[in-house]
Amino acid sequence: MKTCVLIPARYASTRYPGKPLVNLLGKPMVLWCAELAARAVGREHVYVATEDQRIVDVVEAAGFQAVMTSTAALTGTDRLAEAAEKLPYDIFINLQGDEPLVDPEDIRNIAARKAEDMSVIVNGFSWIGSEEDPHSRNIPKVVATEDGRLLYMSRIALPGFKDEKCAPTRYKKQVCIYAFTRDELRAFAKFGRKSEVEACEDIEILRFFEMGHPIVVVETKPGNLAVDIPADVAPVEASLRRIWGL
Repeated sequence: MKTCVLIPARYASTRYPGKPLVNLLGKPMVLWCAELAARAVGREHVYVATEDQRIVDVVEAAGFQAVMTSTAALTGTDRLAEAAEKLPYDIFINLQGDEPLVDPEDIRNIAARKAEDMSVIVNGFSWIGSEEDPHSRNIPKVVATEDGRLLYMSRIALPGFKDEKCAPTRYKKQVCIYAFTRDELRAFAKFGRKSEVEACEDIEILRFFEMGHPIVVVETKPGNLAVDIPADVAPVEASLRRIWGL
């Protein structure tokens, strides 16, 4: 199976315009993500899908490949669907461009799980850490069966509970590494709009539920922090210093 990593990087982010190019310890965030992806699949199999020439220029100056996409993509997955039509691979790994703390081994594990069963979509999850708030609406929470089938994903803290004695002691969160085939991405884009639940939660993988696609989740290492808003930059930089000894 030929595998590539596609990094969707939208300059016109609603919550954080220009987010892919925000500097983390002096390096644009999209390059942190591209370098992690290169350690997983090789630099020649890493592509950044973007609608903005400024991102293309930064990516190509660093020796990575960019795929220019339209400004009309509804989500990062729609952008990947457009880019995938131009690339000769069997498995497309979506690594979000705001996840600079991902472990390359997790990318390989998710690709391997997809190769085991090409009929399922694969998504990463980890346990929410003590420094994170499970009630934050910036963190999608994951509810899955004990054998790893995704049941639902929400911005509210799930699972819920009736009796305080049954309240969960910890929560799972989405880690934005996904594995798709071209046909899955094509079907996603062909849906043509955000589904009702997807639009309400603003979690794009929920569109696949409307389409009847099975989704499985694979546990990743803990400690992944994403940059959703400007306030997230400082804790992510602190983690990068700790990991890289900077």
